[in-house]
Amino acid sequence: MIIQIVKFKTALSEEELLKVAGERMPRFKALPGLLQKYYVKLDEPGHYGGIYVWDSPASLKSYRESDLTATISQAYQVIGMPEVELMDVLFPLRT
Repeated sequence: MIIQIVKFKTALSEEELLKVAGERMPRFKALPGLLQKYYVKLDEPGHYGGIYVWDSPASLKSYRESDLTATISQAYQVIGMPEVELMDVLFPLRT
């Protein structure tokens, strides 16, 4: 498994951001290899993120090359460049 953490600042209000996320949720649910996605609110106003749990680096790579990924910045009106971190999972606490 691999974890991807994306943090970004948006021009959207929280209400607008939640609406966009809800509209896009079915497309994320349909992604092959995406085991879980957490939508998160960060400490600073206007800062949000996503924590993705992927079954493999290949699934993450496929997602990163998809049209869905290409539309994220526009859909969420991202200000600046998002911050992205990748982590390999050594083992889960629960299976």
